[in-house]
Amino acid sequence: MVNSLLRRLICSGAIGILMGQGMLWAASLPKSKTDSSLESKIATIAATHQGHVALYATQLNTGKTIALDADRPVQTASVIKLAILFEAMEQVRAGKAHWDEKLTLAKDDGVSGSGVLMFFDTPLTLTLKDVLTMMVIVSDNTATNLAIDRFGVDTVNARIAWLGLKDTHLYKKIGKPASGPMPADQPKFGLGKTTAREMATIMERIGLCQLAGPGESSRPGDAAICQAALTMLRNQFYRNTIPRYLEKLDSSEEGSGIASKTGSLNAVRNDVAIVAGKSGPMVISIFTYENEDKSWTADNEAEMMIARLAKEIVEAWSPEGLDGKNLVPGLGLDSRSNVGSSK
Repeated sequence: MVNSLLRRLICSGAIGILMGQGMLWAASLPKSKTDSSLESKIATIAATHQGHVALYATQLNTGKTIALDADRPVQTASVIKLAILFEAMEQVRAGKAHWDEKLTLAKDDGVSGSGVLMFFDTPLTLTLKDVLTMMVIVSDNTATNLAIDRFGVDTVNARIAWLGLKDTHLYKKIGKPASGPMPADQPKFGLGKTTAREMATIMERIGLCQLAGPGESSRPGDAAICQAALTMLRNQFYRNTIPRYLEKLDSSEEGSGIASKTGSLNAVRNDVAIVAGKSGPMVISIFTYENEDKSWTADNEAEMMIARLAKEIVEAWSPEGLDGKNLVPGLGLDSRSNVGSSK
């Protein structure tokens, strides 16, 4: 992907501008511009929610964005697992971790909540990739703790700082005592905190395969790492929020056009997704909190609100619908940046 663009840049004399930017083509993405009409419509819909909504969305090939309370720190619930996944990707890239390395699930490792590993007989040996897959696809809390044990809370938070994020933080393992003193705001946020804009940044980097830091170049193995992560995210099991009204046909054979990570607590429903629109890829990050409806049914009001907001965004920016073939590392923008007829 990068080599083909590199040849075009050399031919156009533009290579000097982009050198040293990691995934070189990412620098050519358009500057963000607020879609005021859509933002107003989204704000009107969100105002009917019996709770609070924080939202950030962008279409990467056009630069269109909308934001609603996008910089307010909110509870992540399981969405913080995206930060753990990104740290794992970076460590695999650096050779400090390997997808096939073995992790052991011990008797006392199981924790309640989402997931199935707590029901498995122990000791059980799993690969790192299997653990991360369980963490993402079924939001397995036990698998998440195994990943945290492997990488460390402080290491994940150092990566978050490396990304330049100011209001995103992983506090501790799930259902286990903290290993040290907690920040004063931990009781308010629980497992983790973030903002709609900052978590969109992590998902965007995964989709665009931006693993290189400032001054670094991309590496030949980056795409394979990003593909592994996207495969996990597009097979995420919980699909009653952003995908609810967008996946109109069975996508099990050809693959979904949506890669996402949800997070839920009694009064919290969140979803952050890459949506591969035919008119260009989008990142949609929606957090709801202090929700009146605390039910765990398919028609939970917050989940339906997230679904409705996502539908409005996608229909505005990609009225032709989705195309799962574009849900690949780089999201197709390496070869067709700024292509699309977003309306």
